[in-house]
Amino acid sequence: MQTILVIEDSPLVLKVLQHQFQQESELQPIFCASLAEAEVVLETFAGQLFAALVDLHLPDAPNGEVVDLVLRYHLPTVVLTATYDEQRRDELLLKGVVDYVLKESHSYTYALRLLHRLERNRHIKLLIADDSAATRNFIRRILTPHLYQIVEADDGLEALRILQEQPDLDLLLVDHTMPGLSGFELVKRLRHELKRTELIILGLSADGKGSLSAQFIKQGADDFLRKPFYPEELNCRVMHALDRRDLLRALERAALFDSLTGLLNRRAFTEQCQQVLRKKRPVAVAMLDLDHFKRINDQFGHASGDAALLTFANALRKAFPQALQGRLGGEEFALLSPLLSAEQLSQQLDRFRAQLAGLSYSPGAPPLSFSAGVYQGWDEKLETLLRLADDNLYQAKADGRGRTVQPVQAPG
Repeated sequence: MQTILVIEDSPLVLKVLQHQFQQESELQPIFCASLAEAEVVLETFAGQLFAALVDLHLPDAPNGEVVDLVLRYHLPTVVLTATYDEQRRDELLLKGVVDYVLKESHSYTYALRLLHRLERNRHIKLLIADDSAATRNFIRRILTPHLYQIVEADDGLEALRILQEQPDLDLLLVDHTMPGLSGFELVKRLRHELKRTELIILGLSADGKGSLSAQFIKQGADDFLRKPFYPEELNCRVMHALDRRDLLRALERAALFDSLTGLLNRRAFTEQCQQVLRKKRPVAVAMLDLDHFKRINDQFGHASGDAALLTFANALRKAFPQALQGRLGGEEFALLSPLLSAEQLSQQLDRFRAQLAGLSYSPGAPPLSFSAGVYQGWDEKLETLLRLADDNLYQAKADGRGRTVQPVQAPG
């Protein structure tokens, strides 16, 4: 949880902000109503504060003195104001505030979104590639308050080298005209030769040629900015590009993983298992089913049922880190291991069952238990392997549940 200093004297705005923060589990506010109160809090808690949300005009700081105070403590600062002044906005952005936000109904949600973005930005690495030191310094001044990790290159070849050495770079700001390797050629190489599809690329140019932005984007850039640009515009473009990537990753994750347990869903489990089976090596598969799960739901509620599934999935992940694990639906799970024999997998499942019985997931609820069917195969299709394992699971249930059934002799 991150602690946020909130300096605001309006009772109405404070009420709105308090409501907004109550909806947040990751942000803890400390409220102040004056410059004097802020001074005390900063002297006492400065090392524990993550960022600040600051009213520009206070009774004892009518000209924005509180912003200068907070910036002296090197806190990322979002400024709130009731009046829009473009010159004042530019001055504050150049001073190093994160953003200048007008007090409107939707603005408070935006301000908290900025605070969340700051937390994520600490893990974002940006590369500024521009042969102009003045431009690089200008961009660095704009982006530094947003807590990005910033790397610089003064030509295209150096940028290429850095990108090859640091594959974890998230975003590239690249000038069109650079010695050695132009920004345009660098984008083409990154997208078409090196297949850097995850890298976000924003093209920059002072060239007035109207088609340049389209050319950049056609070669694979995500966005384009024409110099000179306003600091606020650069911040917005970078933030929106990162938000789009986060959304895309969330959608990709939703397509692969079960939303409750975080295990592979049926489709993703099937696809990854098929990749393993293409190697034509023996694998052991297991079908698992939580015992008496309907009783947990009926007697203790669906929240307890969800807790049971989540506890089981987390324990399964830890117990079988080298196996593919999936939730196929409801209380049904599956494992595939290319490293274990059917006998070894059965033994590990029995040990896992004993460990699972000691885990608590809901007050008063019965211990977790599961039935399992195991099968080992070489050349069978995945559907066949799972069906044969499921036959053994059915036998485990028929024999009284809470046990593992495997073939007496693995097929040869």
